Amino acid sequence: MDYLQTKGRIFDIQRYSVHDGPGIRTIVFLKGCVLRCRWCCNPESQEYKIQTMKVLGEDKVIGRDVTVEEMIKVVEEDRPYYRRSGGGLTLSGGESLCQPEFARDLLRAAKEHGINTALESMACAPFETIETILPYLDLYLMDIKHTNPAKHKEFTGRPNDLMMENARKVALSGKCKLIIRVPVIPTFNDTIEEIQGIARFADTLPGVEQLHLLPYHRLGQDKYIGLGRPYLMEGILPPTKEHMETLRKAAESVSSLRVQIGG
Repeated sequence: MDYLQTKGRIFDIQRYSVHDGPGIRTIVFLKGCVLRCRWCCNPESQEYKIQTMKVLGEDKVIGRDVTVEEMIKVVEEDRPYYRRSGGGLTLSGGESLCQPEFARDLLRAAKEHGINTALESMACAPFETIETILPYLDLYLMDIKHTNPAKHKEFTGRPNDLMMENARKVALSGKCKLIIRVPVIPTFNDTIEEIQGIARFADTLPGVEQLHLLPYHRLGQDKYIGLGRPYLMEGILPPTKEHMETLRKAAESVSSLRVQIGG
């Protein structure tokens, strides 16, 4: 049971969530990310180090170190809700794959407790790392943000080659359900052509049946102020419901996928 002592660094736990996987879920947010997406709604997740952020004028420490054993006890508290709703544990971030041992062992603990598992991730890690996690994963919620490597790098800091390659490898493995998710960001990927390009790619992945379009929002803007950082999406408005519906229909028109707004 040594794996229960594996340590990780988290910055939040969200209970009773009805997003990021089926049913009612507990979401554990891990510190650290290799991307620097301009629209990131959790900028406090990007640095692995423990930080201080101003929240309502007060200093708040962001990040704490925990063991798998501590976390699985928290997750277990809501087992009745998981059982009734088909919910479970979701790992988010940041990018959970920046802490692969902790992610793997927490997912393993959940599975050994009979709890459904999901991972929200950009797959921005060597596939050998992802491979160690797949045996303990029921659902992979994988972000594909763009099909153009240069534009992807411009807006996130890295090209997308590795992520798209990993999406195919995860799909081919057949070890877990894979859903492709797209953050729909004005000025980055919110044209019909760009969304259709992602839909066409997702439609080539074996076993993938769903595409989730997640509209841009500005709920994390105050966090940038609290961290003393500029918000690079200043003045950019969220897409309208009408535009999101247009994109949903456009994605369905070029693929066999079930396309939904939100997820």
